[in-house]
Amino acid sequence: MSELSAVYLPEATTGRLLGSWQPDVPALLLVAVLGGLYGWGVVRVRGRGGAWPHTRLVAFVLLGLGTIVVATMSGLAVYDRELFWPAAVQNVGLDLLAPLGLALGDPLRLAVEALPEGGANRLRRVLTGRLVGLLTFPLVSTALVLATELTLYFTPYFATALRVGWLHELMYLHLLVAGCLFVLPVLSREQALPAWCTHPVRAALVFLDGVVDAVPGLAVMTHGTLIAGAWYLHHAPPWSPDVLHDQQLGGGAMLGIAELVAVPFLLAVLAQWMRAERARTAVLDRRLDSELVPTATREGPADLVRPWWETEAGEVGERMRRQRLGD
Repeated sequence: MSELSAVYLPEATTGRLLGSWQPDVPALLLVAVLGGLYGWGVVRVRGRGGAWPHTRLVAFVLLGLGTIVVATMSGLAVYDRELFWPAAVQNVGLDLLAPLGLALGDPLRLAVEALPEGGANRLRRVLTGRLVGLLTFPLVSTALVLATELTLYFTPYFATALRVGWLHELMYLHLLVAGCLFVLPVLSREQALPAWCTHPVRAALVFLDGVVDAVPGLAVMTHGTLIAGAWYLHHAPPWSPDVLHDQQLGGGAMLGIAELVAVPFLLAVLAQWMRAERARTAVLDRRLDSELVPTATREGPADLVRPWWETEAGEVGERMRRQRLGD
């Protein structure tokens, strides 16, 4: 028993998973850089008299950076080399949940508002350039996320990363970047997608992405061959479940987290759509108010000229006719 306790970690109870932490220097540096840049942007925007919502700051820090910290330094990271399911939760968190939190903070718009005019213009040129445009093109970025997950588990990539420390850190970054390529442009208020990607199209793409994100979890859960089997068979502690069952638990966790993340993602897109529609309606109402100009006749008090919307063929005229009929 003393020999086993020296080789294997203690049983992964809920308390140990919550209370076990280990530092990850590259992840800490990434979190510090991202958090520092975002904080600098918020201070700069507010220093100029602008406003930046606290909700975006909280989403970026707690959901975005917080997920990175939990995935790379919590009990998930402590046990990821002895059990498959903590590694699966880590990976799907970095691939789906952390990008969602970062995107809800809208760092692209913050960067444009915080940078000087020249820097903001250069950033916009990068965002609309060919390379970024190709990588963030909706169907391409969705395919990249799917290819990343499938390549991770069904090639030697994951098994090698378990043995090689620097590749393990690179895998973390790979998953995070792949997820951000899809999520950031979709949720950003900065125009980083083609013009045809209207809010209804984005909602449809997010729904499709939720379906696609379920594929890796299903594949892992139903795959008959062990993933990184040689590693986990050798390192499985005596208290762990059967290695195949452990893999099925990991696939189920991937599937569940993917579907849970899809719900707030879709709700965020729908909320943006509603705000855009309200802003568009306000612009139309202001145009209507400005074009209803009273005129005075010589014989009597001020009156209105013949309503222009009776013959106006455009959208504004049609809207006004429907409003008058309703009255």
